[in-house]
Parts: sequence; structure tokens; C-alpha cells
Amino acid sequence: MVTARTVALRVIVASDRGGWTDRLLKRELRRANLDSREAALCTRLCYGVVQNRTLLDFWLAPHSKIPLGKLESRVLGILRLGAYQALFLDKIPDFAGVSACVDMARAASGERAAGFVNAVLRALLRSPCPAPAGEARERLSLLYSRPAWQVEAYLETLGEGETESLLAADNTAPPLWVHVNPLRAKVEHLRDALAAEGVATEPHPWLPGCLSLRGAGDIERLASWKQGLFLVADPAARLAVMAADPPPGAHVIDGCAAPGGKAFFAAMHMLGRGVVSAFDIHPHKLSLLRQGRDRLGLDNIVRIGLKDAGVFDPTLADSADLVLADLPCSGLGIVRKKPDIRFKTAGSVSGLPLVQRRLLLNLSRYVKPGGKLLYSTCTLRQAENEEVADAFLRECPGFLPQPFVLPCQGGDAPGGRLTVWPHIHGTDGFFICLLQRKQERKGVHYEIDQEGHNPCASPAVHAERTD
Repeated sequence: MVTARTVALRVIVASDRGGWTDRLLKRELRRANLDSREAALCTRLCYGVVQNRTLLDFWLAPHSKIPLGKLESRVLGILRLGAYQALFLDKIPDFAGVSACVDMARAASGERAAGFVNAVLRALLRSPCPAPAGEARERLSLLYSRPAWQVEAYLETLGEGETESLLAADNTAPPLWVHVNPLRAKVEHLRDALAAEGVATEPHPWLPGCLSLRGAGDIERLASWKQGLFLVADPAARLAVMAADPPPGAHVIDGCAAPGGKAFFAAMHMLGRGVVSAFDIHPHKLSLLRQGRDRLGLDNIVRIGLKDAGVFDPTLADSADLVLADLPCSGLGIVRKKPDIRFKTAGSVSGLPLVQRRLLLNLSRYVKPGGKLLYSTCTLRQAENEEVADAFLRECPGFLPQPFVLPCQGGDAPGGRLTVWPHIHGTDGFFICLLQRKQERKGVHYEIDQEGHNPCASPAVHAERTD
């Protein structure tokens, strides 16, 4: 029998083997065709288990005679699922949750596994779960199932109290935010259309034209989605484009465009007038860009092409009023949506700043004199944010920070950079840095070597500049 729990177990086991929970969940929900209530429970179970995996194992381990790492993957997944239900969800009676997990274990691995799951979960329910203790790094790492290296970085930047608030926010379920497409609808029209399809909406507390949805189910089945009345995205993505503020008629280049959110926001911000050149290095992502563009009715402004953001294209030199450099990053700002990101190692992200610097340097060559360069990431690591921006400004003094103001709390950015935080703004964690190229007598075309350096900081190149 297909239920929220059986679907969740498939996702949890596949995620533990290296799959991405959000992608697996979307695929399995479509296959299972659960009703909206069961789909919501399945989603909560999947995200809850992954978000609290380390803590659940900490509580389960004392009650298992077999080390958890030696258990069959499905049995371990069932134990985690049962522990999460019992310890984090209050609408499922303990006996019902345990009984369901025992039945799943019996179906998956036989009577012996069923007895084992029953014994471990009942022992867990009889015993108090100890609170993680120790120094802040160890305690928070265990309590919120985050690697110690991530916790340590946040402690250095935020302090203990604010770090805990951030980690707690990262373990919550984000609202489903949509933004009205001003070329197709007004907010009132969109709300009426969604209500007619049985979807409840609430306006965003400080971002106009943004709504949260409840009871939407599969978004892509909605007529209002098919008609291109809205774009699904976190408010932080739109804030980045609002900071750059491209006017109607501008030429915008998005160097790493897929899946297309910022390119589409730029086109809508410009009221469909101008050109947005949306490039990506991955051929298979271009079809997704085209589908989104066409659904939103932006085919007359968004031009899509295959291009490596790290390879200079002389035909684009000095051509753009705005270049969007939303570059590959560790993604630690979107852990709410992609909980598996938390398990990245420090070594796996250590080389990202060098890649970001190389791409940013190359994309900056497409900014016309007086134009703007927007550097953004969906991470909260200073090594990928402020340090990359500072290095770029040292190497390319022809760019200066450009102040901007956004409608969020603390949205005045006189220094041209702003970080938005899940625990403060209720958004994804996002870094926004806006720079402006100085007016020059002529463009400067500099080379970038394999280590991310370029000679634009040399006196010979500076001699061509008016500063």
C-alpha cells in the first residue's frame, strides 16, 4: 500500500545514498499521486528526517544492539522515520507511528526486522532523550545536525545566540513564495485566479507582488501557473534584481542563468522592454530556461544561449548595462530547501572562491563603462561572499561599490553589499554585492590566468583608465 510513510522511506533511503531529497521527493510524489494531505505529511517526514539525521541517530544509538552504521539501509531509514514522528510530530499518536514503522519493516525485511524496529522504537519512547551538551560548536552541531566546520564559521561571524537562531531557522519548512508576473496579471487578479483553484494566499509582509501559497499541491497542474501568471522563487532572488534596478530598455547579461529566476525577474522588472541575454554552460538546462521563458511570455526579451561564463567572448565586451553574476557556490543559504547541503565537507567547498573570482573577473568584462555588475550567491560563507568581492575590487579598481536600498529590514546598503538571513528576513540566505564600472575612455580587455588572477591591477593597464 502506498502511503506518506512508504513514499517517505523511499526518498530517505535514496537520499542517504547520495541523492538530493528535494528532487527525489518531487519525483516520488508524482509517481505515488498522493492526496494533498498525505503529500504534505510525506514532505514533512522527508525533510524532518534529513534535517535532524545526526540528532536522531544520537538518540537511537543507545537502544540498538547493532551499530546504526551496520544496519540495512531500509531498516535504518524506518528507525529514523519512527523516531522523527515520535519526537517531533505531535499529531501522530506514538502507538500508531510505531505500528506503521513495524509494518514497513516487516514488508521490507521480514519478521526479524519488524521485531527489531519495534524494540528499538519502544525503548526510545520509554527513555528521556538527553539534550546535547558541551561547548557551543559541539552542542549546536549535534542539536541541529550540522557539521562542526559550518557551525564554527557561523560562531565566528554571528556569536552563539544568533548562530543558534540561524540553525533553528534552517531546520524549518520555508513558505511557498510566488511573484506576480506584471506582464500577465496584477496581484488582485492572481489572488482571484488562485482562489478559484482552491489555493489560499497571503501577501508577503514587506515585498510587494509576492504571495505565499497554501494547499497548492503540484504547482505545475494549476491553470494560473500554465498561463504564466506567476514565478516561483524565494524573495531573496528578486531582491538581488531589485538592488541592480535595470531600467526598461537595458541590456542585461546573466552569465550563469539556469534555472532562470534572476533573468526572468530582470525581464519583468524592465516591463518586458530591453534584452536579457541568459547564458548557461550546461546544454540540458537550456530547455528548462526556454520553457520558463515561454511560459512567462518573455520570449521577446530573454535570449538564451550556451556559453561558459569563464571564457571571454569578445562580441560581448563592454556591451551590457547590467551583468548578473549569480555564481556557483556552496549553497549553504538554501539549506531549508535542500537539506542535504548541510552534509557537504569543508574540503568540497574550499576551491569555490577561486572559481568565483575567475568567473566574476571574466563576466566583468561585459559591463559597459558606467554599467553595473551584480555579484550574488545563495551562501552565507564570508570566504565566498565578502572576501571574493574584496579581492575583485583590489584587482579591478575600475569598479566601485554602488549603494542600494531594499524594502527588507536593514535594507539600506550604502557600501553596496547586503546579506539577507533566514532567521532575520525569513528568506533564503543570500549575499548581494552591487558594483558600478567607472566611465572610461575605452574598454580594457585583460587576460585571466588559471589561478584566477588578471593583470588589470598592473600599472600598465591602469594607465588606460581615467581614475
